[in-house]
Amino acid sequence: MGLGPRSPHKQGRRFPAGGKRGRGAKGSGRPPPGRQRHPCPPPDGRSEPAPDAHPHLSPEALGYFRRALSALKEAPETGEERELMVHNVLKEVEAQALALATNRTGSEMLQELLGFSPRKPLCRVWAALHSNLRFVACHRCGVHVLQSALLQLPRLLGSPAEEEEEEEEDGKDGHVETLEELVLGLAAEVCDDFLFYCGDTHGSFVVRTLLQVLGGTLLESERARHRGSQSPEAQKAPSRECKPTDFEVPETFLNCLQNLSSCFLKDIAVFITDKISSFCLQVALQILHRKLPQFCAHLCSAVIGYLSSRNSSADGSPLLLFLRDQTSSRLLEQVLLVSEPPRLQSLFEDHLQGQLQALAAHSIANFPLQRFLDAITTPELLSPVFEELSPALEAVLAQGHPGVVIALVGACRRVGTHQAQVLQLLLEAFHCAEPSSRQVACVPLFATLMAYEVYYGLAEEEGAVPMEHQVEMAAARDLGEATVLGSLLLQHLLHFSRPCLILQSLSALTGPQLLTLAQSPAGSHVLDAVLTSPSVTRKQRRRVLKLLKGHYVALACSRHGSRVLDAIWSGAALGARKEIAAELGERNQELIRDPFGHHVARNVALTTFLKRQEAWEQEQGAVAKRRRALNSILED
Repeated sequence: MGLGPRSPHKQGRRFPAGGKRGRGAKGSGRPPPGRQRHPCPPPDGRSEPAPDAHPHLSPEALGYFRRALSALKEAPETGEERELMVHNVLKEVEAQALALATNRTGSEMLQELLGFSPRKPLCRVWAALHSNLRFVACHRCGVHVLQSALLQLPRLLGSPAEEEEEEEEDGKDGHVETLEELVLGLAAEVCDDFLFYCGDTHGSFVVRTLLQVLGGTLLESERARHRGSQSPEAQKAPSRECKPTDFEVPETFLNCLQNLSSCFLKDIAVFITDKISSFCLQVALQILHRKLPQFCAHLCSAVIGYLSSRNSSADGSPLLLFLRDQTSSRLLEQVLLVSEPPRLQSLFEDHLQGQLQALAAHSIANFPLQRFLDAITTPELLSPVFEELSPALEAVLAQGHPGVVIALVGACRRVGTHQAQVLQLLLEAFHCAEPSSRQVACVPLFATLMAYEVYYGLAEEEGAVPMEHQVEMAAARDLGEATVLGSLLLQHLLHFSRPCLILQSLSALTGPQLLTLAQSPAGSHVLDAVLTSPSVTRKQRRRVLKLLKGHYVALACSRHGSRVLDAIWSGAALGARKEIAAELGERNQELIRDPFGHHVARNVALTTFLKRQEAWEQEQGAVAKRRRALNSILED
């Protein structure tokens, strides 16, 4: 966001968009599948064992598994032929499991093959790798195979047990451990050498996935990471729908989860300060918060207790030093997110009170401060926090930490207090509070995170009286690019109990400007908030949306605008739907040829509207009636 000349900060600056944290992971490429439908058995034998006694995969065997995987993808999803094919392929996998798992291409294929595997063959492959667990878990390719095997449990634990088939196979080949026994056995081995696995770059991934499986919860990050090795149906699901998912697990898993998590207490200092090991504790806190909240609170107490016992810093609590540390601050973020209101209150009073502005200005500590604000749910805690932090909003924005401001606004939205105060402070920070005519321009300023003078390119001298807002100048200017954080800010404000000023500012935009906002990847979510916020009345909603009239075709032919138009259509009455359909129908051929427009045309049933309008009206009336009935049921 920009700072105007009246600010004590450097003239003409934008407020920086804020720093980023996290690691981007590149997807691993896959070899093209073969064309042969029924692969021949692999040539006998593997290549000679390597000097380290770990087998390598021959090119012939690799080719066989590539063809087998291709054939499985092309085979019907059900049927005896497919079952036999899966059984035969996995029988060969069992014989060469270690070689496949530790080969880069073989590992990727094995991960996909495990996605097809029934319970018993998966157990046999797992058992084949078990004797080399440490080697596989700490191998850059093998670790992904173990993770993929663990991630099959939600699917296999919910499937009916193949009891008769298992008994027959056990009689032929001897006893094979059950899936539950294999998971518990893996947990026991990890527990015996917990520090080693948690501290290893690759082994820590196994620990994190194991914790999730034992707790019956898959976190968003793990599901996204393994999207490439999931079934085709799972790959089609958009990543924004990936949320923590729960599944049923045996009681023994939850007992094992508690036993495994207690290992963190033995070496708590390592898990707080070591970057790799800390990730395991962060995942454990998320799982325990959902499944064993009392033990989660016990772990949080241990972390805070250890940090509080260190030497005090010169400016207050020793906890402040760790909030500024790259590794321990990430762990503290998670501790804050899973802490209950009483613990948050005591953390604020004992460690954070009087330090919030300094933390907001720090390049690292501002992130755990954001999580602290995200966790606030009571007015008793929000009031002192708001009183301390609110005077520094403009300075925090100028320092490039808008996430802190947005987290504070989000807390005001969630708790329902200080909403008018924070809006007034935002207007002052963006230099559009006075004169009052400038307030109508707040939406473009908030969306772009720019102060009034910077956004409109004005050069006001310091101390000069701010000029009135020029409506013609604002209408002639193209809307600036909405930022992600600016969009989040507007979404929060639209969910305030009185979003009148934001709605007035949206209504003051021209049609092309609102179209630009709706077509923006970030700005389109502002329109979503207009459509979904319970604080926005139908009359206010119509006043904003009528600006898009005459721009429906441009909206429909946009990647993000078409999604906004679909949302408008879903909530529109029959009269509004007729207006939209009539406007789209004038350029029907253009819509049909457009990659996004043709989906809108199908959703609107545009062909029916143009050829049989009476039938279209009856169909749309029936849809509206069903929607009203559903809404009344949901309201009851």
